[in-house]
Amino acid sequence: MPQSGVVVEGLVKRFGSFEALRGVDFAVAEGTVVGLLGPNGAGKTTTINILTTLLPADSGRAWVAGYDVERQPQLVRSVIGLTGQYSAVDEDLTGRENLVLVGRLGRLGKSAARERAGELLDVFDLTEAGDRLLRTYSGGMRRRLDLAASLMVAPQVLFLDEPTTGLDPRSRLQLWEVIGGLRSVGTTIVLTTQYMEEADQLADRISVIDGGRIIAEGTADELKTRVGGNVVHLTLCDRTATSKAADLLARAFAVAHGELVVDDDLGTVQVPVAEGSAALVEAVRALDGEGVEVADLGLRRPSLDDVFLCLTGHIADEPRPDAPMLRRPRSSMRGR
Repeated sequence: MPQSGVVVEGLVKRFGSFEALRGVDFAVAEGTVVGLLGPNGAGKTTTINILTTLLPADSGRAWVAGYDVERQPQLVRSVIGLTGQYSAVDEDLTGRENLVLVGRLGRLGKSAARERAGELLDVFDLTEAGDRLLRTYSGGMRRRLDLAASLMVAPQVLFLDEPTTGLDPRSRLQLWEVIGGLRSVGTTIVLTTQYMEEADQLADRISVIDGGRIIAEGTADELKTRVGGNVVHLTLCDRTATSKAADLLARAFAVAHGELVVDDDLGTVQVPVAEGSAALVEAVRALDGEGVEVADLGLRRPSLDDVFLCLTGHIADEPRPDAPMLRRPRSSMRGR
């Protein structure tokens, strides 16, 4: 039996005829952050709901901190925290009262709960707003309070389901700092996200999920290496020549059209290449020979967006086409 972290083996989940999970396998080492990266409908939230005992799997097994999710749900709940996609705070209470309530439900004493609430209000930059009713909070403040609530009873394993969706850039950066701090003190974290830069910034390892299956795993650098060493990015003088330019570059660098990112409206083409600066010369030569003029040309390392497009043939914020609109549990797990 696994002794720490998170282990998932062959999870399958169906909703009627729709197969949301088709045999998901991955592992999270203790004290690390794993990012589940994928579009809407890929199976990220379904996986989280199973691991946090909110939803039963149809088949497969999973362990969290050594406990069997199906056979030992109460023990799993005693060691986890969960921040879901929806805020689970009470608008009729103040921020501080919300946190104290969660602490008391987690069997903290009254004084310990108030002390912990004060610490977390400070960590999440909510001290001044702590005694205001939740209905006066902005969306970003509610999201930070929701994450603080999941930490009232310090969890061994923390599940964050798209925690920064809908936040302004400043609030997102604040949450990134908090998540980084949790990682530094040894909290095991499973993070789902559609934001490539979020996975790049926070995750020690990334599992790419699409169509209910894990299709690739590795560090961000390992996944980027699978795409190629670099990406040539060019903007054309004449946007009507975009398709022609894409054809020329696909032939010049011997890559499939599906590996190129083409935007006809902007007149831009991105192509993964193995070469360094020599690729720029090759690109100009291929286009110039056919009279295609370039307005701007650059070379960069591939991003996780490039990785996802290369692996799946579509961009990450494009939802799974066969996914129905599923109702998601709105409650958050607060330890016990």
